Amino acid sequence: MKQIVFKYDVIPRSFDCIHKSLSSYILFDYFEVYYEFEFMISRLTSIIVLLFLSANAQEKIENDIKKIKPKLILGIVVDQMRYDYLTRFNDRFGEGGFRRMIKDGFSCNNHQVDYIPTTTAPGHASVFTGTTPQNHGIIGNTWYDKTSKQKIYCVQDNAVSPIGTSSSAGKMSPIQLKATTIADQNRLHTQMRGKTISIAIKDRGAILSGGHTANAAYWFRGKGQGSWISSSYYITKLPKWVVDFNESNVIDSYFMNWDTLYEIDSYIASGNDSTQFERGFKGKEKAVFPYDLLRLKEFNGQYDIIKHTPYGNSLTVDFAVAAIVGEKLGKDEYTDFLTISFSSTDYIGHNFGVNSKEVEDTYLRLDQDIERLLVTLDKKVGKDQYTVFLTSDHGATQVPQYLKSVKIPAGYFKEASVHLNIKHYINSLYQNDEIIENISNNQVFLNYELISNKNLDLEEIQKKIARYLLTLESIDKVYTRTQLENMSYAYGTGLLLQKGFHQKRSGDVFYTLSPSIIAYSRTGSSHGSGYAYDSRVPLLFYGNGISQGFTNTKTTVSDIAPTISSLLGISNPNGTTGNIINEIVD
Repeated sequence: MKQIVFKYDVIPRSFDCIHKSLSSYILFDYFEVYYEFEFMISRLTSIIVLLFLSANAQEKIENDIKKIKPKLILGIVVDQMRYDYLTRFNDRFGEGGFRRMIKDGFSCNNHQVDYIPTTTAPGHASVFTGTTPQNHGIIGNTWYDKTSKQKIYCVQDNAVSPIGTSSSAGKMSPIQLKATTIADQNRLHTQMRGKTISIAIKDRGAILSGGHTANAAYWFRGKGQGSWISSSYYITKLPKWVVDFNESNVIDSYFMNWDTLYEIDSYIASGNDSTQFERGFKGKEKAVFPYDLLRLKEFNGQYDIIKHTPYGNSLTVDFAVAAIVGEKLGKDEYTDFLTISFSSTDYIGHNFGVNSKEVEDTYLRLDQDIERLLVTLDKKVGKDQYTVFLTSDHGATQVPQYLKSVKIPAGYFKEASVHLNIKHYINSLYQNDEIIENISNNQVFLNYELISNKNLDLEEIQKKIARYLLTLESIDKVYTRTQLENMSYAYGTGLLLQKGFHQKRSGDVFYTLSPSIIAYSRTGSSHGSGYAYDSRVPLLFYGNGISQGFTNTKTTVSDIAPTISSLLGISNPNGTTGNIINEIVD
């Protein structure tokens, strides 16, 4: 028998330890075994080498992420900002605000809010959780609670105490939000070392952006005091920097004449100054420039009037700058989050309408405020050390009265009378006026207990209500709970409603209005639909780790959080349904 001596010379020198443990001269009696064993060892060696290289590659990726990771993420939501504001007002923007973000950053030009309803609370929750009301549970600013049989507010929490005020305006928290936010995930990833500070004039704008683990969320209390407040959910008392800000005269400095930033005749991107489509302020006969805020404050809630002017946005930036300094944001190795919602744009749009000179002036001033914010970050955090994204929670429709004046179909939905008629209709069929428990947010809620006790057919009642609603001129489409629970819509209104439908919180019959039909006053703009004017909003990324460019490919609100999570190398929020926008990451 021929003996074959086999040394494992194929094993690289870098694996001497493996070499020694496997070699030691093995004798084989058959030549075939030699080659079979040599092949096996070669494969084993390749696997070991790949594992070694993979480990090194993974370590390199982790080191690169640590190296380039921004010190601060600034998330900006401009309440009620339509996409076309970027293009309509572009000629008048300076170089340091919106234009800086577009030129040196990345713009998603076909960005969509892909659910109904397009309102403030669902919008902020969706931006920061990476999902829609179907999963995060914020189905409106307010909604009918089927358990307590009462209307509840999206951030209402009677278990907490107000901080910085004695008013119930401070009894707020994110208790109703069912999913984590990107800021929450950053806090978890950094073992709570990365800070989160969230700021907005509206409580819901601040609270739903910051999430469950924010170090603090601050919102503005205008009535009676004119100061920034919080709740015991976050802190036990206001930090010194907040107290100092509230005690300064910053807010009082904004009681001035609100006049146009430039000559009013140069405001050609908007309609006439004097129209019948604007509401204006109490104490002033016409909604025309200028507005003497010092005089008008006594008719309009004292400090509260500031949030209905562009100076509410300026005040928000003032407070954000104080937060950057006071909280030392972006000053250590752990990424911090600062979320800012500009609420005044929404108040002004509701008051004056999207085609008003007041809205145009507001965005020209906001451009300057954003420039001031970016310059502050350049100085305090470092020019290449932070990342910004800017988007909106929803858009808004043109004032229907204005659209009708230029022969575009539009109108108003008489909500109260329609709701009364629905109840009368069902009562005439079943001789019971308690079958419908509530109608709100374009949803009909049925009384399950009564329907069960009376042995009535729940699905049949849904269908009858749906058929009746479809006979009304202003109503475009109607869906039932049964349809939304049992069908999977791939596109259109059905899909938008499904993404906004929460099984536990939503109602039983859902209706949508025809284009440019709104349930609102005859002056000012509103929103809430799935139409393009409400759903197409801007999305800009800028700063550390962001490519320069743009895309016309459709992106959705749910894509923002996973994209930022990818940039940071952290887990997505736990309810995420969106996708990473790959073109954005540098």
